[in-house]
Amino acid sequence: MSTDTSDITGGRASTTRSAREQFYRGLFVACGVLSIATTLAIILTLTGDALSFFSDVSILDFLFGTNWSPQIAGEYGVLPLVAGTIMVTIGAGIVALPLGVLTAIYVSEYASESVRSWLKPTLEILAGVPTVVYGLFALVYVTPALSSLFPAIETFNVLSASLVVGIMIIPYVASLSEDAMSAVPDSLREASYGLGATKFEVSTTVVVPAAISGIASSFILALSRAIGETMIVTIAAGSSAQLALPFEPGAWLQSMETMTAAMVNIGKSDVDPGSLTYLSLFAIGLTLFAITFAMNVVSNVIAARYREEYE
Repeated sequence: MSTDTSDITGGRASTTRSAREQFYRGLFVACGVLSIATTLAIILTLTGDALSFFSDVSILDFLFGTNWSPQIAGEYGVLPLVAGTIMVTIGAGIVALPLGVLTAIYVSEYASESVRSWLKPTLEILAGVPTVVYGLFALVYVTPALSSLFPAIETFNVLSASLVVGIMIIPYVASLSEDAMSAVPDSLREASYGLGATKFEVSTTVVVPAAISGIASSFILALSRAIGETMIVTIAAGSSAQLALPFEPGAWLQSMETMTAAMVNIGKSDVDPGSLTYLSLFAIGLTLFAITFAMNVVSNVIAARYREEYE
């Protein structure tokens, strides 16, 4: 009799567990489908309105035009906006990539457990600071400090915006790179120490090369974040759509407009929904989406190409 009772109880528990697992499975599938549906909806929305824009403006004129003045001259060349975006991204990368990797090396290889326990969360707090705060910091503090070094610098300029965007993306590089370095087996470190290598040599010639796929992915993801940054560049870089190259004299000291800043400026202006200027928002958005999507694809390719697998 007791055996029959235990069998019934066990069967009920198994049925309950199976039902619970089915519920969780359905919930996870629903979340995945919702994520994919959201992405597809964004793509379809951008594409539909962008096609309406390109029915009146040649896509070649949009992609290769050198003048952006939608509300005054009716010119929709996106190259000046792309140039501003690229310059901000280059400046941010120069700041964030080396500092982020060096920080990751320290946290992974040099810091004690007690230091690591508070240092990494502190770094990640930087990623949670509202970007409007970074923008005000760039405008109120960074630009005046730079003016003592560069008297010709404008109030709104690329240099201060790119420096602060670089500070903002340091946590992305540092955290993801540190995770990749921490995943390197200790056996590689111990073998190097056994051959007489110093900690610096182990860190730079063993750990970093072994974690290169994760580090490269962190670079691209951080730069993608810099490309899509909005508030910092809107506040600090200005809204002057000028076509300039990074190596041109004084280019970093002048005001430029990025793609995201242009979208903000158009969105908050008094343009009629459905007008050509309004539709240009979606053309810029589609271009920005294509750039960031391509960078993410490159990140995945690099991660797959150089990923190390350890037993």
